[in-house]
Amino acid sequence: MTATTVEGRLVLDDRIAAGRLRIEDGRIVEVHLDRDDGTGPGTGSARGPNAPIISPGFVDIHVHGGGGHDAMGGASALTGMARHLLQHGVTSFLPTAVSAPLPALAGFARDVRAWIPRAGSDGAEPLGFNLEGPFLAPTRRGAHDPTALRVPADVGRAELEPLLDGLRVITIAPELAGALELIGWLRERGVVSSIGHSAATLDQGLAAIAAGATSTTHLFNAMSGVDHQRPGLAVAALGDDPTWVELIADEEHVHPSLWPIVTRTKPDGRVVLVSDGIPAAGLGDGRGSIGGLEIEVVGSRATLLGTTTLAGSVIALDAAVRNLVGAGLSLPFAVAAASRNPLALLGVDDRGRLAVGQRADLVELDGALHVRRVMRAGSWFGGAAG
Repeated sequence: MTATTVEGRLVLDDRIAAGRLRIEDGRIVEVHLDRDDGTGPGTGSARGPNAPIISPGFVDIHVHGGGGHDAMGGASALTGMARHLLQHGVTSFLPTAVSAPLPALAGFARDVRAWIPRAGSDGAEPLGFNLEGPFLAPTRRGAHDPTALRVPADVGRAELEPLLDGLRVITIAPELAGALELIGWLRERGVVSSIGHSAATLDQGLAAIAAGATSTTHLFNAMSGVDHQRPGLAVAALGDDPTWVELIADEEHVHPSLWPIVTRTKPDGRVVLVSDGIPAAGLGDGRGSIGGLEIEVVGSRATLLGTTTLAGSVIALDAAVRNLVGAGLSLPFAVAAASRNPLALLGVDDRGRLAVGQRADLVELDGALHVRRVMRAGSWFGGAAG
């Protein structure tokens, strides 16, 4: 049996408290909190501005790559992507494909399934995979190849069967013919339908939720929005309490002035931070590609080459957490949006909290919320700021 103790300012569900965790064989077996009077064992290193902040590991359920590695690039790229994410505090993730012909998506699914048993412990753990497409509205396709888009009514269920094993989330535009039937079919198979890349009306969005859609792909981006006379998909998502909403908090996709509207509208547990990170994330300015389309990165903004169309983000979830806190939201809220909320969406309950019985997936942050080091299942690895 291996045992270790981690102490600092613990990010709990509803507050930050000085204390320590005892970890045995990769799981949290004890949680000790210092008393309010400042006494208790190890108080000196658990309190004060220099004490590390200990958070649950982050979980990115919508990420296309990072560090030069593309989720659709096969086993070696998936390994590089997982290592890149772990350095930024992401301990679990869903490698996410962009729209492509169905045979190519089936190949992506096979690659991920074959890689999962061989994925190293020195990277973020895959929990399956995500398909952002191909069932997207052409007028709201964003940075997706228009030739790869499909209409659900035109695709037989037999064509989708090769995608199901390991598929956790898929984006569907609800106004497309056959979309509601597909959402119901997928729900019966345990797949989360996330509505997005859509010009749907409010009624079409609510119909998708009634059919079984439970999430929304990058709220506000590439979707019909908040118009006082023609409310769209964003209003359907914001107005329905049980529906999760993804938020890309890179200060490019959604202006920070809108973040409080999201957080005041949705119950706390239904806001999910995602990076929508692309292979070029972390590489600085330059050109690259995603889904066969050329992109350009300038500063914090990635666009399709020669256009103003956003093409994913260049951040990881650690930056998203910092951005939310910098905008005035609480650290426990930001951490929950980056950890237990996406896990709840997936139905995973063995990690995401600093509580007895949980897997010891942890992030040690400095006072500026940069990642010093990351623990995955009880083992430490260096962080981006370490």
